[in-house]
Amino acid sequence: MIQQAKQQDALAAATLALLLWPNHTIEEFTEEMEKLLTEDSAAIFLAYDYDNAIGFAQCQLRTDYVEGTDSSPVGYLEGLFVKEGYRQQGYARQLVERCEQWAKEKGCLEFASDCEMHNEESLQVHLQLGFTEANRIICFTKKL
Repeated sequence: MIQQAKQQDALAAATLALLLWPNHTIEEFTEEMEKLLTEDSAAIFLAYDYDNAIGFAQCQLRTDYVEGTDSSPVGYLEGLFVKEGYRQQGYARQLVERCEQWAKEKGCLEFASDCEMHNEESLQVHLQLGFTEANRIICFTKKL
């Protein structure tokens, strides 16, 4: 079952986000999820096995340039995670479909995402979910 998260779901979403991005704290993610859940330009969807949250998708509207797109706003998949024992069962597809539906309701004509160049698992999931690779870039930084 897929449901759009509400304020009371912030901790469940944060717990799953921490599994995807472990270099943060549960407190940081809970605060971030609570903030996102108040914004009209963001949505979080949770996949449940009975009462157990087993996956999440975070999507937002982007109005800046999104690589490979030519409209604005663009629905953007910011994060997608399904717990290990529940993968390959269609949960990721259902979560992304709900994000796409949300983006269409917000007036988007396009939906986009990204992953790190070395993340082959994420690349394969994106391709299986119908995404087309738009470009590959290497980002640089310099201390001033």
